[in-house]
Amino acid sequence: MADQEQEDILKRLKENDRSALKELFQLYYLSVCQTIHRLVKDKSTVEDLAQEVFLRFWNKRHKIHITSSLSAYIRRMATNEALGYLRSRKTFEEESIILNDERQSGQNVEAQVLHTELEDHIKAAINELPPKCRAVFVLSRFEELTYQEIADRMEISVKTVENQMGRALRLLRAKLKSYLTLFF
Repeated sequence: MADQEQEDILKRLKENDRSALKELFQLYYLSVCQTIHRLVKDKSTVEDLAQEVFLRFWNKRHKIHITSSLSAYIRRMATNEALGYLRSRKTFEEESIILNDERQSGQNVEAQVLHTELEDHIKAAINELPPKCRAVFVLSRFEELTYQEIADRMEISVKTVENQMGRALRLLRAKLKSYLTLFF
């Protein structure tokens, strides 16, 4: 979507134009569903959460300030919606499972310690990446931007993004190789 089209839809939304919401829904519904489906595998839940994304977007339309692309913003909302759903479900499941898990607490503590240790090593390895390399990796993996969106944001070529991403992955594999073999 061109910048002008994006600005037009956002302007119309802020003017309470419901047809702009319908247009936004038609443009991004499938993308939102695909983003949510990566985390939540139940089709009806995915559809419910996708509708919730657009409802939240409508309710917050006067406060929204988009610095990247509209599609990236909506995908991020979809990811947050799915994560919120998983968090709430996890809390519910944890409360119902706590009694059954007390017998296995020794195993769970060990697994949790190993998991936390792995997370710490991954964070440290990411932080040790060269700055440009780390920025490309974070934008790709954590903000879920496409290579083109990263190139536009960082004002570099797509080829440079590809090279930096490849470099980041090579460096991370090398730094984490000995540690990851313990888990796999």
